[in-house]
Amino acid sequence: MNFLARTRTPVLRAISVRMYGGEPGSGAGKGGGGGGAIREAGGSFGKMEAAREDEYFYKKQKEQLANLKGHLDKEIAFHQEQIKRHEDAIRRHKEQMSGMNPDK
Repeated sequence: MNFLARTRTPVLRAISVRMYGGEPGSGAGKGGGGGGAIREAGGSFGKMEAAREDEYFYKKQKEQLANLKGHLDKEIAFHQEQIKRHEDAIRRHKEQMSGMNPDK
């Protein structure tokens, strides 16, 4: 029984991998979704629509990464300005302390 339980798992995994084969746009959507009439039909139009969808998400991700980079650049500049202000404040306080006479 123990041997049978150990051998079933790899066999079931191999079968499930094979069930999800195929190219995007070659037929009905994977994972339970239909994907729309054109993609369900398959053929050249389905493949072309899948390529357009991939291109859309690629451009969208590229745009989001550019926005994130711009935001991070602004944050870096802000923090560098804060560092400069703090260093100036430290320098001023040290000058004030060095100007104080401890004897009085």
